[in-house]
Amino acid sequence: MKIVSQRFGQGAEKIDNYLKLGGYAAVKKCLKQGPDWILDEMKTSNLRGRGGAGFPAAIKWSAVPQKSSKPKYILVNGDESEPGTCKDHLIFLHDPHAVIEGTIIAGLAVGAKLGFIYLRGEYRYLIEIMEKAVADAYAKGFLGKKIFGSDADFDVIVQTGAGAYEVGEESALMESLEGKRGIPRIKPPFPAIVGLYGGPTVIITPRPSPRCRTSSKWAARPMRLWARRITRNALVFDQRPREEARCL
Repeated sequence: MKIVSQRFGQGAEKIDNYLKLGGYAAVKKCLKQGPDWILDEMKTSNLRGRGGAGFPAAIKWSAVPQKSSKPKYILVNGDESEPGTCKDHLIFLHDPHAVIEGTIIAGLAVGAKLGFIYLRGEYRYLIEIMEKAVADAYAKGFLGKKIFGSDADFDVIVQTGAGAYEVGEESALMESLEGKRGIPRIKPPFPAIVGLYGGPTVIITPRPSPRCRTSSKWAARPMRLWARRITRNALVFDQRPREEARCL
């Protein structure tokens, strides 16, 4: 059963096609239900991160303080610099709006109003695709002020790195985004408390973004039961021959 790649090859990079395929329905539901419901759905679905640790998304998001004197942020880590593991770029290429929708949902869950999608510096063609998708979402009223006609505001900025390998680590990614040298920070404090620009930050990889959208669209309990039978979470594998599986 395809989860992350279910819209690949169907023209989902175009916003009208994405809408025909059920796109942005999940975020509309989340706007109606509220942040507590989103977190409960994440807990029930047992959605886990795919950055390496497999940490439960609900616990990570719940660590963000409800009240903060500084703005909260969502940061999508698209700096795919690990040799031989280039697969996230396929999501940006074929399903960029799923990344945007998942970013909005994460923002609604923790009370953030700004999200950054950080792409590897060598992915120049993907930057154009993501910027076009973001521009189309703004044009439809899905980003910006009063998204989808609600009282919520949410903005997305696409940012590129300079190709530094270390920036794949989340704290180094924040350093780079702040215009500093991309080297890891000492922890604690952790990003959920003191992250980007000193504000609470949720950092996600591109892979949980479509799954976060799916968990919110479907009933979370069947999603969890399905996941138990398979791997407990969806994965993306690049099965192309070595000579074809290029990152760029």
